[in-house]
Amino acid sequence: MSTSHFAATRPSRRALACALALVLLPLAAAAADHDTADDDPQVITLGRVQVLGTRDAADTERAQTPGAVSLVDGETLYQRAVDNLADTLRYVPGVWAVSGSGGDALFITSRGSNLDATDYDNNGVKLFQDGLPVTTADGNNHNRFPDPMAARRIVVAHGANALTYGASTLGGAIDFQSATARDGNAGQIFLEGGSAGTFNARASVGGVSDALDGMLTVEGRQRDGWREHSRQERWGVYANAGWQASENLDLRVFASHVDNRQELPGALTLAQFNADPSQANPSAVSGNFQLNVRTRRLAAKGEWRIDERSRLEFGLSWETQNLYHPIVDKVMVDFDGPGPMPPVEVFSLLINSDQRTLAGMLRYSVQIGNHDVLAGINLADTHLEGGNYRNDGGHRNGLTDALDYRSRSAELFLVDRWKIDADWTLVYGAQGVLTRRDVRSLKVATGVLSNPKADYASFNPRLGVIRALGSGNEAYASISRLYEAPTTFELQDDVRGGNATLDAMHGGVVEVGLRGSRAASADVVGWRWEASLYYARIRDEILSIDDPAAPGTSLSANVPRTVHAGLEALIGASIPFAGGAHRIEPLVSVTWNAFSFDDDPVYGDNRLPAAPRYALRGELLYRNDAGFFFGPTFDVVGPRYADFGNTYRIGAYGLIGLRVGMSGERWDVFAELRNLADRRYVGTLSVRDYAGVGDAILQPGAPRTLSLGLRMRF
Repeated sequence: MSTSHFAATRPSRRALACALALVLLPLAAAAADHDTADDDPQVITLGRVQVLGTRDAADTERAQTPGAVSLVDGETLYQRAVDNLADTLRYVPGVWAVSGSGGDALFITSRGSNLDATDYDNNGVKLFQDGLPVTTADGNNHNRFPDPMAARRIVVAHGANALTYGASTLGGAIDFQSATARDGNAGQIFLEGGSAGTFNARASVGGVSDALDGMLTVEGRQRDGWREHSRQERWGVYANAGWQASENLDLRVFASHVDNRQELPGALTLAQFNADPSQANPSAVSGNFQLNVRTRRLAAKGEWRIDERSRLEFGLSWETQNLYHPIVDKVMVDFDGPGPMPPVEVFSLLINSDQRTLAGMLRYSVQIGNHDVLAGINLADTHLEGGNYRNDGGHRNGLTDALDYRSRSAELFLVDRWKIDADWTLVYGAQGVLTRRDVRSLKVATGVLSNPKADYASFNPRLGVIRALGSGNEAYASISRLYEAPTTFELQDDVRGGNATLDAMHGGVVEVGLRGSRAASADVVGWRWEASLYYARIRDEILSIDDPAAPGTSLSANVPRTVHAGLEALIGASIPFAGGAHRIEPLVSVTWNAFSFDDDPVYGDNRLPAAPRYALRGELLYRNDAGFFFGPTFDVVGPRYADFGNTYRIGAYGLIGLRVGMSGERWDVFAELRNLADRRYVGTLSVRDYAGVGDAILQPGAPRTLSLGLRMRF
């Protein structure tokens, strides 16, 4: 540990279609030029030939966005170790996601979102499943993330590039597109096991019958954890069914039930970290810290292809969540010192709540001449009821606060992709946000009601341009307004107390970038690359510090000005040799972050905490035509701060791993060894105002671990 305080890609169908057209068009033209062809027995008259090429919808959307959009193929997740969403997003530049214990509870930030003590909100990134909102109406992702292994494809729209999803956040949006019987592997079994008592099993069955299709997946996961008190048990059922009601109308329903139970090991002090990073914080054991969430979700979605130029998508979802979350052990104070009175409990916390969210979306796209227009709306209504309780070893020990949180949101968006000529596309549009927060918290002991509530509204324009550079390469530039209203948690924790309300975060961002690809062949190197540089100035960013008088709670405030800037790049290649039967495939994801206060009266130009200065993640694999692959993986992570005062610095670290596997027609097998040198490092951390070495804020990263996986398709 290093710290200052301690030390062969196939050609696309579009390309094949173009090649076929080049072959057939001269023949068709020749036939058309001879009016007397029927009279000449030497001449064969050809009928009209029409060649159609198709392009994946996510690829098309990405190509029409003047900014960074990343795609993750769900099939690749079965060829490497994926324990949680952080592993899924490993090679997505600009996104920093880390699990504090290896389970599903994790910290995530995109372009500098969520860099404070309330990282448990996981706000700043809006989550979708199949285009339908999953994130609550107030913008928090506190309770759960979608299961990435159930997705056929994951789309990450960075920052303001989430306009076409209608997302109003600093960090953008992530859409998990479900696997179905028509595009996924409807019949398969997946088994994974490894270090720390990890075992994961998934089984899917389904099929297609004319206009109907269906798919059912059952999964179970168990892990003892590589830290004390970090056991996890999760089981889930995912189902979807589709009906092609007509040639132009597709309808689909989704249902899921997930019961996820996790023990939380808590954060460590520096001394505890150095002594034994696998230990839990003693208070996490005595307080039996847990994050137990039971989720049920029903959704329905339709797509109506009105004609060749217009399409309508619509959907509704209903989700309920039950949260049982012991998180703060008894804080005991001996008011009379060595006197006769025993210590008194002044604070502990167990959160038990029920939450439901009703959400909907409507998207209409139409091509009018050279204009590709998209209009849409997202609607969401979330109601949370429950309470804060005293915590007695993981059991409720008396209600302290009765909670009633309500939030509603409407995000309207309109964007036009205007193809000015063959090489230039002008992209312009706007988003309108209308959202309400109503936070009621009743102190049971005093009867005092806290009720901060406010309405937030904003108009967020966007202007961009895309320049085609030929052969699938393009450059882009854009300028956009950013806007994000506070979550209900942030309003409840306002440092001013009472019924004061926070302002929404807002600002502007400029972005420029390049992207492109070249298909590989037996003797041609294939490439794919993307690089984006952005600079955002944010006003009223909401940041929070942990309240030293009540550990586990926080104090939120608006900061006048901050700067979020960075570089995001991904470079991959396929280098053939020996006639193309063998390939070397390097992949590197690069992130450079420059997040700071801007002439703040307290913190000056200090760097914002939590996110590393830079992160390089990648692999260098050998592959052959038999499906075998082998090679090292690496992580190089830069330094970061654990406090706003920049007095507690976490040093940089580097990790080396190894992947090996093989894929057949109906099976995949892999083994992955991480942290080969078994290096100690800090995975994630808790943020303070001014942190000291005695503060329990460090979550150790994973030690050397081995994962083995097998998938059978039938």
